[in-house]
Amino acid sequence: MNLSEGVQLVSFGILTFLMLGAALGVVLSPSVVYSAFLLGLTFSSMAGLYLLLNADFVAAAQILVYVGAVNVLILFGVMLVNKRQDYRKETGLLLRQLLTAVVCFGLFALLGAVTVITPWQIAEGVTRVDSSVIALAKHLFSDYLLPFEVASVLLLMAMIGAIVLARRDLLMEDPETGMPAETELALPERPRETVVSE
Repeated sequence: MNLSEGVQLVSFGILTFLMLGAALGVVLSPSVVYSAFLLGLTFSSMAGLYLLLNADFVAAAQILVYVGAVNVLILFGVMLVNKRQDYRKETGLLLRQLLTAVVCFGLFALLGAVTVITPWQIAEGVTRVDSSVIALAKHLFSDYLLPFEVASVLLLMAMIGAIVLARRDLLMEDPETGMPAETELALPERPRETVVSE
């Protein structure tokens, strides 16, 4: 084992430990804010693992999309809502926790068995790609152009729907019809300056 393989192995161990510890913290932390911050650490550790696999574009997308957008959105949602609710014990909680533990252990055993059984040898004659950005861009703008555009339209529709749902509480209902008043959707008109003729 040379120096570069040793550095990669140590980096893999540190990133794996960080990712698994932060993921457990997300699930087990009683504070929602701490869970959101630990989720950001989990996403960042995954980006580091992608860098170890020479997937630089996927690592950058992981940082930009998940850490920079999704996790920040979760933090804003948690901090802006801040709804305090009294804790009440629900019936059947122990049974649900036991079923969840059995399902999680089963998935962990299945993934562990697949990891042990699968041969992970690198095939002979595989050419290394210097950068994955060029190969991804060729596929994205040729083979997968239509799904990419459809996904952008769906995201635009979701954003418009979120804006409409967020503005719903600002709409005043008409007492006669019970429907939202149309005047509430209009922006207030700016007062016009009167021109005095001399």
